[in-house]
Amino acid sequence: MEYASWLKEETDETSGDVFDVFAVRYDNWYDKPFGRSAFNLEKDCVDSLCENTLSPSLEVGVGTGRFAAAFKIECGVDRSAGVLKFAKERGITVVKGVGERLPFVDECFHTIFIIVTLCFVDEPLKVLKEASRVLKNDGSVVLGLILKESPWAIFYKKKGEVGNIFYKTARFYSLKELEAMVKKAGLRIIDVYSTIFQNPTEKPLRSESPKKGYYKNAGFVTMKAAKLK
Repeated sequence: MEYASWLKEETDETSGDVFDVFAVRYDNWYDKPFGRSAFNLEKDCVDSLCENTLSPSLEVGVGTGRFAAAFKIECGVDRSAGVLKFAKERGITVVKGVGERLPFVDECFHTIFIIVTLCFVDEPLKVLKEASRVLKNDGSVVLGLILKESPWAIFYKKKGEVGNIFYKTARFYSLKELEAMVKKAGLRIIDVYSTIFQNPTEKPLRSESPKKGYYKNAGFVTMKAAKLK
């Protein structure tokens, strides 16, 4: 797939952040027992919404490309050049940029993934509006989230407060806040699945199947959204 024709003339050259400096540490987390178990549960949950998704696809906040590789997402955008090196090695076409100003022309992707990204961006509403802009009219946005009501959000917030380099700047949103942002972005939620019903821990997680619908105690929620009509 040729993405060059979809790029705007000017792409964003915003410098990276903590994910630049600690890209190797971030990627290695997925190979540790807890990280691997959490990733597998989250991947299964996202997969519940992927049956009818179409290409071409984009991941906003692609990171090191773990999810993109698992779901064969063709293109990924991230502000961190450090993590993009890993994503490129995993076969993803990578573009440096920010979700608030996606460097793509209108209506060029059928499916857009935003997985555990909104809690790290400066302006989540702008990210959702940009996703809506570059989404084809019959396309879908797949969100992967840790919502504010979840005990896991409290767990990660406390880790940030004591110095965790990745979660000290994270901001989690409630279901009500997220629904309002999705609507303002010109989208509507059409399906929801939840997973990780285990209590917060740093030990490997047990295998479990995702459940259809939203559950307040879930550690990870995935939603599919389509354009408002």
